Amino acid sequence: MNNRLLVSEAGLAAGGTLARPAHIANPSVARGTWLSVELLVLFVGLPLALVFAVQTLRLPLFLILPPVLIVFVVVLLADRSFLLRRELSRLPSLYEVMSLLAIFVVAGGSVAAFVQQTMPGQFLAFPTQRPETWAKVMILYPLLSVPVQELVYRTFFFHRYGPLFGARRGLLVATNGLLFGLAHIVFGNWVAIVGSALIGMLLAYRYEATRSFWAIWLEHALWGALVFTVGLGGYFFTGRNNLPTWGYVQDVLGRLSPF
Repeated sequence: MNNRLLVSEAGLAAGGTLARPAHIANPSVARGTWLSVELLVLFVGLPLALVFAVQTLRLPLFLILPPVLIVFVVVLLADRSFLLRRELSRLPSLYEVMSLLAIFVVAGGSVAAFVQQTMPGQFLAFPTQRPETWAKVMILYPLLSVPVQELVYRTFFFHRYGPLFGARRGLLVATNGLLFGLAHIVFGNWVAIVGSALIGMLLAYRYEATRSFWAIWLEHALWGALVFTVGLGGYFFTGRNNLPTWGYVQDVLGRLSPF
């Protein structure tokens, strides 16, 4: 059975979803209702709860978020209808890599030019003023943060809730992107929310088209590197009056990195 047939049978599920007959791809009314409520609780209620925990209770996002994301990954890996081996075995084609690189060069270049023109004081401030810390972020972000985010927001989301959308690919891409933007509400600014929603839609589109974890890992890593490099990293930070201050993060990075 080839990959194309597996993707067709799995509908809008994740690339690592085990093949299942088309006639049972759509959930029952009861199952669909349960999944819909679960989706709202996990991808709407949980981000709002994190906002309360960080902004009101002053709990450190840097410490409370990783365990939450890891729980998602553990649940995914424990699901017998999902194969991590299959998920990680699907490499993007050369055409798909060139496609995501072309979009990144054009769109990312536009973002960099916009920051340079409108926020010249922030442009390239991180790599020029804190080059060692910037280098650590460039290495650790794609290794530690991106894989977990993509396993949760693309792999888990498609695997668990893909059947809710049937063949409505556009609706799934839009919903996934908007929820990815909502997840960044904890940072308390529209740049993080809107920017993440747009990138989330792009990543959801890429994953739906390729079913390749590595394609979205690469694309996410590129955009993350751009954000931190051109001067937008401050919008993805909870603030100095919260425990995970930049100095605290620097200390942790220093302990984890040999640089």
